[in-house]
This record gives sequence, structure tokens and C-alpha cells, in this order.
Amino acid sequence: MKKFLMAASAGILTGAIVTTQVAAPLLAQEASDSTDVYEQLDLFGDIFERIRAQYVEDVDTKDLVEAAINGMLTSLDPHSSYLSPDDSENMQVQTRGEFGGLGIEVTQEDGFVKVVSPMDGTPADQAGMESGDFITHVDGESVLGLTLNEAVDLMRGPVGSEIIITVVREGKAEPFDVSIIRDTIKLTAVRARVEQNAVVLRVTTFNDQTYPNLESGLAEKIEELGGEESVSGIVLDLRNNPGGLLTQAIKVSDAFLDKGEIVSTRGRNPQDGERFNATPGDLANGKPIVVLINGGSASASEIVAGALQDHHRAIVVGTKSFGKGSVQTVMPLRGNGAMRLTTARYYTPSGRSIQALGVSPDILVQQPPRADETPAEDEAAANRPSRSEADLRGRLSNDSLTEDEIKQIEEDRARAEEAAKLREDDYQLAYAIDILRGLSVIGGGN
Repeated sequence: MKKFLMAASAGILTGAIVTTQVAAPLLAQEASDSTDVYEQLDLFGDIFERIRAQYVEDVDTKDLVEAAINGMLTSLDPHSSYLSPDDSENMQVQTRGEFGGLGIEVTQEDGFVKVVSPMDGTPADQAGMESGDFITHVDGESVLGLTLNEAVDLMRGPVGSEIIITVVREGKAEPFDVSIIRDTIKLTAVRARVEQNAVVLRVTTFNDQTYPNLESGLAEKIEELGGEESVSGIVLDLRNNPGGLLTQAIKVSDAFLDKGEIVSTRGRNPQDGERFNATPGDLANGKPIVVLINGGSASASEIVAGALQDHHRAIVVGTKSFGKGSVQTVMPLRGNGAMRLTTARYYTPSGRSIQALGVSPDILVQQPPRADETPAEDEAAANRPSRSEADLRGRLSNDSLTEDEIKQIEEDRARAEEAAKLREDDYQLAYAIDILRGLSVIGGGN
């Protein structure tokens, strides 16, 4: 027993010696790193003073410091940046749902400004801007070499003023100009409507209004249809939704999930990770859901689509989403400015990160391009009323059907005509509603 204790003590002592031997180089390395940092800061100070003293023109030291801070942050990734006091205030206003501008969500890629998505009903949307467009010039001034904030500043201006944006678009041989009139952007976070017994919830952004709008809009449309038994399902339209508040993405996901994880975030330190779980209750009471996404669906939109997809609560239809799987934390700074810093990645319930990959739809459905205008003679032929047996004078009547059956046939025909028109207006949405109708038939519903 005494020998065992001695051996154990020797093992502990040996371990302590080894630990000391390993720790010494580590401490030396830390000291060296600290010295390097201070040397680099001294270098920064030298350059700052040289610029102030010898640059060809007087410089505003405040602007110089802000530019240095922003350069440091933007070198990390496209989503980290410095927010001046004005930018910080504008961002807070935007999350409340009303702000001035073009109505366009942008990021930076290859030195140019890339459109994540135009927002529904905004000047950019009405002018024909599309997800994936590259903005190369603003009013003739190149944005190459500018930071994202600087490029956005170029696009700002008084409400009612015109801006000319030069766009490069995939499939177009040459750049082209788009004229946009700036306006006050009032975002309706959720628009609800009924299409062929389905409730369509068009979610345009994730701000403070999103969940309350969704909850009230869904309840209103269910009542309009005459109750849940008349609802075939729900289409959650997240196309061209650039994201927004993580808290609202969690609430919208939770609205249709009874249990289970919604999303998790993992930062640099494992202990900083968070998991967000659903609470009991489903606003749709189990009705089938189709989620629509496209390349303009980013961030919070992808959290919702990924959560509902992983839990098999919804069928995801459309095209691959944008692929922004990182979380930004806005940290207030002295002087009323703020720092937007990427602090974590988020993961869907199955543990997958969609960073740079996006959410892949269960059913890939491309939105066909709008057809060119029909020649006048073809348009006239297309609009000419068709003739059938029912139009012929002296036709035989159909005596095998009751009046109720004839009425039902006419209603079915009207629904089919509505579906055909919707396919022309919005093929992806029509496809989603067809899926709900099929699921409803299988389930014995409407």
C-alpha cells in the first residue's frame, strides 16, 4: 500500500513538473503576443499622426478614427461594421418598420454592392430591382472601393428625389441604368390574403411588428373562410425577405411548432452558445404548411424555413436561399455610435449550418421569367371569347344533372380559372397552393 501511495505521489509530482515545463513556453508566447499588439498600436499611432501632420489637405480626426474602426470591422466579414450615431439611429428606426430610402437590402461582394432583396411595394421593387443584382454606380459614381456604409450613404437622399443606379444582372449582356424615386419606406411586416381556400402569409421582414401581424392576419383570414374546417392550409411566403430580428424569427417558427428546438447559436466560446425551443401551441392547428423561399430569402427567413423543414412541419418550395448563417450583435459605443459584430453562427434543429450554403427547398421550383409582350394580333386572338356547345343556339340541355350539381361544376370551373390566372401571375405561389390542395384531398379536407 505504501509503495502504491509513493507511486501515485511520484505520478502527481511528475505531472506537475511536466505542466510547469509546458506552461513556461505558453506564458512566454502570451508575453510575446502582447508585445506585438502594443507595437502594432504604436505603428497605428505613428501613421495617424503622420496623416494629421503631412497629408496634402486638412483631415477631420473624428472621420479618420471612424474610418479606421470601420476598416478594422469590415475586414472581418461583410456583415460586421461600425455604425455612426446617425447610422445607429436609422437602424433602430428600421427595426420599428418605417424609414426613408429605396427599400433595398444590400451586402458587398467582390467590391460591388449586391442586392440581397428588394422589399415589397418599395421604390426599388417597383423599379424592377431583383435579388442578385450588382450595383456598380450610383448617379454615375463608381462604388468600387467604397465600404458598404459609404455606398449606402451615396444612395440616401431627400424623399422625392431621383437616383440613377447602374446595374449588372446575370443574363444581361450589358449594364443598364435604373431610375428610382426615393420615398419613405413603410413596411407592413406581414400581408395576409386568401387564395383558393389557402391562407397566404407574405412575410416581408422580421421587425417588431412581424409576429403580431402574422397572428392577427392568420386569425382574420381563417374567420373570413368560415373557420378552420374550410382552410386547406397555409402558405408562408418568405421570398425576398432579407431577415431582421432573431427574436421574431424564433416567434414565427414557434407559432407553428409544438415542441423541439428552433435554432441554436454557437459563438467562439462553447459556453456562449444558446438553444431556443418551441413552446406548446400551433396557430395553424396542424394544417399543412408550404414555405416559399428564393435567393432573396436570408438570415431570419432561413431560420424559419430551416426549423419548419427539419421538423417536417412544412414543405419548402422554391429555389435555394441566400445562405447568411451568422448572427450579428449590435453593441452600443461611446458617443452614441454602435458596433455591429458577427458573434455567432446559427444552426437549424438538425445541427446544420446554412452559412454560404443556404436552405435547399424540398421541391425546386423556378419562377419563370415574365414573357415579352404579345404581338397585337396574337393578343387579340388570346382575348377573343372561346365558343363551346353551350353557346350554340338550339343546343340540347343536360338533363342528367341537378341544379346543385351544375352550380358545383360552375364553381369548380371558376376555381380552375383562378388557378390558371395565378399560375401566370405567380407560378411558385400557384405551385404551393396546388400542393396544399393535394394534401387536403389526401387528408379528406376541402
